[in-house]
Amino acid sequence: MRSPLILLAAGVLALSAAGSAQATPWGPLAPPNPHLGPVGTSTMHGDAGSSDATPLAGPGPGPLAVSAYPLASACPTLLQGADGLVVALCTSIAGQRPTVHLLDPEVRGPIGYSLAALELAKGSLLGGVYAYLDDADRLVAVDGNRALVRVAHTGDADGRWTLTIDDTVDLSAAIPVGDNVTGLVPDRSGNVWFATGKGVVGLVTPAGATATLTLPAGEEVANSISSAPSGRVAVATTHALYEFRADAAGRPEQLWRAAYDRGTARKPGQLSWGTGSTPTYFGPETGAEYLTIVDNADGPVKVLIFRSGTGESVCSRPVLTEGGAGSENSPIGIGRSVFVASTYGYPYPAVPEGAGPAVPAVAPFAGGMTRVDVDERGCHTVWENSVRSAAVPHLSITDGRLYTVTRVGPQVTTPLDGYTFTVIDPATGAVRSESPLPGTIVDDPLQTSALIATGGRVFQGTITGILRIA
Repeated sequence: MRSPLILLAAGVLALSAAGSAQATPWGPLAPPNPHLGPVGTSTMHGDAGSSDATPLAGPGPGPLAVSAYPLASACPTLLQGADGLVVALCTSIAGQRPTVHLLDPEVRGPIGYSLAALELAKGSLLGGVYAYLDDADRLVAVDGNRALVRVAHTGDADGRWTLTIDDTVDLSAAIPVGDNVTGLVPDRSGNVWFATGKGVVGLVTPAGATATLTLPAGEEVANSISSAPSGRVAVATTHALYEFRADAAGRPEQLWRAAYDRGTARKPGQLSWGTGSTPTYFGPETGAEYLTIVDNADGPVKVLIFRSGTGESVCSRPVLTEGGAGSENSPIGIGRSVFVASTYGYPYPAVPEGAGPAVPAVAPFAGGMTRVDVDERGCHTVWENSVRSAAVPHLSITDGRLYTVTRVGPQVTTPLDGYTFTVIDPATGAVRSESPLPGTIVDDPLQTSALIATGGRVFQGTITGILRIA
């Protein structure tokens, strides 16, 4: 899933040091990437494989306390480091400047709830959204000057905090003028992989060397990218799913390509003509033997499951058959289960330039979610529901609950629609609790990804800032 919020502005649980997969009833998670921060909180989708599953418990059902960080910014990227501080990459409504905010999850800071803030160079609407935290709690992003930057935060004895660019790698020779990085992820060797909107896939080695390859003409990358413990990296374009690895010379090497049904046009509730998925690694043995996306077929869409390393098709299954047939969000993948949420008809305020018209131009937002499981015979649907998810759902493997924000109102959406924090039973798809959140358009999460943080807290970006749910 890419962040539409940026368009409107146009203790920590660690796994073992040995990296063994964590076995739970909803596992395993893949072994942690040593070049990322804490598991579950260092990338927008939780980990290098974009599982959208976390070892942290959420707040659970029942009464909740909700407070706001009114930053006058759209905040799609929310991360938490080993020090417990939250790092947010936001876009200011005034000036549309990408800004890094440092937040204390407990204490209001001196700069409008922010402990410190740092503006980055402005790029494209989707450029720079998919930042991550490295193992030193630094935010790693590519700015509008086509530079890979690592942003560190430091505090002094008086409690004052500062955000600074700790390291810069110039990528302007590797990324054409007018292009911007969409996806960014490290592999287990410390290479930082990136993919651009116009189809350049590259890596930066730990020594700072850069190497790239160009995908076929017309293929664009509109979502983030993912990496597996094997060293493989997955990229989904508007036409196909790929896996790559670094070759012996430290250059990107294509392992396989699998075209998918992209349909005849962009659908309403989609931000590009193609899959809305950041590719997700999952599996019952290593946590990463499978790779999944959702296609953009006319009519019912399908979840597609491939075998990592070979690209062999494991199975496909129609999803969202009772709701809206389209998804802009990355699936949750954990163990043998995949969870897909519909975004068909969601009222994004804008779409990227060149996305093309939606067919039909608008549609009701019916919602709906589907769980599909993989077994020896292929795929089968476990359940479907009618939940109108307005954010990227996340699964806690510790408390065994699905968490999301749902939209409340008629299927033909209005600016006066409300929102609820919703807890779902992943075994059955049943809603276990709904807690009201601040309503109206200024609190719309616009299908962005929440952060399930330490202490059973959830941080959810909105059009105008961040909600803290505990």
